[in-house]
Amino acid sequence: MTTITLAFPVTIDGMTYDKLSMRRCKVRDRRAAMKQSGTDADREIWLFATLCEVPPEVIDELDEADYAKLQDTFSSFRSTSV
Repeated sequence: MTTITLAFPVTIDGMTYDKLSMRRCKVRDRRAAMKQSGTDADREIWLFATLCEVPPEVIDELDEADYAKLQDTFSSFRSTSV
């Protein structure tokens, strides 16, 4: 699990998120994301929300710079080095 500190915290339903913890993706997570309706971006948001255990609305409200941190973290998980 990796903790991502948000440069621009978001508040959803009265809860402020200033950090997100993303776990490594399992094949079942990717398969479930592929079953979601919408665009590739919609499925990625759903997947990141699942991996961070937050509602998709939290990911939707992230600043683009913070979203890029999530993408970088996700990409780093695809490496075989530990």
